[in-house]
Amino acid sequence: MTDLRIEPDWLADASLQSILAILSADGEEARIVGGPVRNALLGLPVTDIDIATTCLPEETIRRIEAARLKAVPTGVEHGTVTVVANGRPFEVTTLREDIETDGRHAKVRFGKDWTADSKRRDFTINALYATADGDVIDLVGGAADIETQTLRFIGEAEDRIREDYLRILRFFRFFAWYGRGRPDADGLRASTRLKEGLSRLSPERVWNELRKLLSAKDPSRALLWMRQCGVLTAVLPESERWGIDTIHPLTLAEAELGWQPDPLLRLMAIVPPDAARLTELARRLRLSNTERDRLVAFAQAEPVKAQESDGSLRARLYFGDCQAIKDRLRLALATQRGKPDTLSETARLGAQLSIAERFEAPPLPVTGDDLIAAGIPKGPELGQMLDRLRRAFVESGFTLSREKLLDLVKAPAD
Repeated sequence: MTDLRIEPDWLADASLQSILAILSADGEEARIVGGPVRNALLGLPVTDIDIATTCLPEETIRRIEAARLKAVPTGVEHGTVTVVANGRPFEVTTLREDIETDGRHAKVRFGKDWTADSKRRDFTINALYATADGDVIDLVGGAADIETQTLRFIGEAEDRIREDYLRILRFFRFFAWYGRGRPDADGLRASTRLKEGLSRLSPERVWNELRKLLSAKDPSRALLWMRQCGVLTAVLPESERWGIDTIHPLTLAEAELGWQPDPLLRLMAIVPPDAARLTELARRLRLSNTERDRLVAFAQAEPVKAQESDGSLRARLYFGDCQAIKDRLRLALATQRGKPDTLSETARLGAQLSIAERFEAPPLPVTGDDLIAAGIPKGPELGQMLDRLRRAFVESGFTLSREKLLDLVKAPAD
């Protein structure tokens, strides 16, 4: 227990207060749990609100529906019911303890013991509860760890990891978001010893954790420790010989230039720009088609050069993949900014990135119908002529008018 209180604006939400009251009537109890309490203590924003209750899942559903709210049994076998109030979802889970685990899934037993429920959770900072009035209930020392920004497993680190090997990645992900200094030594040792268990996880779970880790304000320290204890190689072998040196200057560039953290760009910073290997990475981790295509296009794009002319860059942007070129430019600029005596190259790359970010491909002033009217027959010859005019239009800096382009139709090809 603690004397701590939280008083965030979201705590006064009428829907939240109503659900807590419904689930706390007649001898039962409901509390806010986990992330919302942690973030409120850290002064961070809260998006999702989780609730723990002594009500069994069927009782939760009965009470919620009796109050004319919507109850969705999203994970009822594990005690979870999603309550929807005024269009907003709240995840409600019955107190529980694990009775059997296999490193990926757990069989649980429902109960009313708040201490047992807290001890089955992963980290102390994620096992804090708060009442409807904002009183914080700490059964595992999480409040002290929040004050020092220490990420620590509840109980024995190895025991928590053997229950679910994903907790290795969550250890580094939460460290990236909330930790300070050096990661907890017991957590590091356990993660190092048990990293082989990561191979038992589904690719979707692995990529989901990596994406969240790479979305942190500065994931560089977490990635460094992951690399040193072999966890990064276990889940991202492509990074082993490529290194993670670009991550730190990239996060600095993001902070100083106002770029939003981009997990996919950060992934590009720690893997080789090899289309075949990145295609395999996307297949192995089951990235979305959009994520895969962006990775591969990045690998296939020509490396950027500060000496490239504006005209040449605009031509590449017109004919190539704009996003891939911008990705290349951002990584090149971030790397260059960290080098001494390279002000001119840095300035040039910055100017090129500005061109790329503002670039919009202007439409070709002539169409296939114009060429047909000018006597070009339908078929391959028409396509070849359009390509010829498109190249001429780009080489002119997009200045050739419709009339000038049609004049080229009559001129012999070079």
